[in-house]
Amino acid sequence: MTVIPETHSDLLEKPSIWHVATVGPNGEPQASPVWADYDGKHIRFPHKIGRQKWQNLNRNNQVALSATDPENPERYLEIRGTLVEWETEGAVEFLDQMAKKYWGQDEFPREHVGRLEDRITAVVKPEYCTTMG
Repeated sequence: MTVIPETHSDLLEKPSIWHVATVGPNGEPQASPVWADYDGKHIRFPHKIGRQKWQNLNRNNQVALSATDPENPERYLEIRGTLVEWETEGAVEFLDQMAKKYWGQDEFPREHVGRLEDRITAVVKPEYCTTMG
């Protein structure tokens, strides 16, 4: 059984921008926008080794994601969960899938990828949700 209610699961199919909140090294919150996708079990978002979110999640794997409906700003989904894995294999291909979903482009611009071996995919297990709208 999934914790994501069917009434709001469409937000994971839409090109909704997700804000990911993590805990910084001194306990301070850190949030940043990401692209995300859902396979029915886990939420995935593309990332890069070395960035603040990567550092934070390696120290504390608790994470929250939230997005508002691009068609109705009164409707949102918040997901709290745990980072269960960093996927390295297929990370660039996943980034390309996200470029297709969000931009309608077949490939994420390679000049913005950086070192391909630094690309990773965060895999989050949803554990709790809140909704509105």
